[in-house]
Amino acid sequence: METFSDIQLFALIVKRGNMAAAAQELGVTPPVITRRLANLEKRLGVRLMNRTTRKISLTPEGEDYLMEGVRILEQMTALEERLGGARKQPQGTVRIAATLGFGRTHIAPALSKFIDRNPKVEVQLHLSDKSVNLVDQGFDLMVRFGELSDSRLTARLLAHNSRIICAAPTYLRRNSMPTHPRDLGQHNCIFIREGDETFGTWHLRSGTDTESIKVRSNLSTNDGTSALGWALDAQGILVRSQWEIGKSLKQKKLIPVLTDWHLPSADVYLVFQSSKQMPAKLRVLVDFLLDEFKSHRSKTKEIYGTW
Repeated sequence: METFSDIQLFALIVKRGNMAAAAQELGVTPPVITRRLANLEKRLGVRLMNRTTRKISLTPEGEDYLMEGVRILEQMTALEERLGGARKQPQGTVRIAATLGFGRTHIAPALSKFIDRNPKVEVQLHLSDKSVNLVDQGFDLMVRFGELSDSRLTARLLAHNSRIICAAPTYLRRNSMPTHPRDLGQHNCIFIREGDETFGTWHLRSGTDTESIKVRSNLSTNDGTSALGWALDAQGILVRSQWEIGKSLKQKKLIPVLTDWHLPSADVYLVFQSSKQMPAKLRVLVDFLLDEFKSHRSKTKEIYGTW
């Protein structure tokens, strides 16, 4: 514990989410961690964390200390790797966050292949339908849909992906094919509650024309697989990602609707903290995933056949 630097300790507390978990990993009692953090804040003259009995959150000063501290640790790790031999096998823990559906279907199988090649790296995969704060929640890598505006983070394109409006042929025969977004108001549209998206409003664009349509439904869920099942059962019109419904579209079990209108971009990105010195364990994982999904970054594939 004495040789564990203040920066390392602070990063560990953030990564584990509370004092008790950090103490358990270091083999000390929580009061030891609390005193060490209090001494650090006293020495710096600022409060780094707001803590309650259940969780911690970073102050603006804490975010700066973590970001700069992690950068310094990464530089030290990179230096030690160079001095100790660049051929050493990457090792250590990498925490990665992904959405439920895409994470379960595509990221988890890819990680299985990664571990076969890098057995000394421990990967912890967290799947959720909620938004994730990579820095505050101590993740090393995040898989997300759509571009990112946070300049503290780096986003690498993992795969091209589109959101598609579709319905089962049986539903369309029974209720007619919409020809304009406003027609959706006369249909049952299956809702999916995901992240921070506006619930029940679909935003469409065709050239310079835009439409924000408030749709109605008697079925909603936070699980994409359940929503897809309802659409296949002819319960309504669905908006779903190309990666999830590509097979159903090719088999004509679902039919694209309003094909001249497009939804906001849903490309898939790998997101991590911006740094000149990326730890070897994270670098090899990012490189592996980019290579694993490289066929999905091709613009030449037919839109419904990529996945």
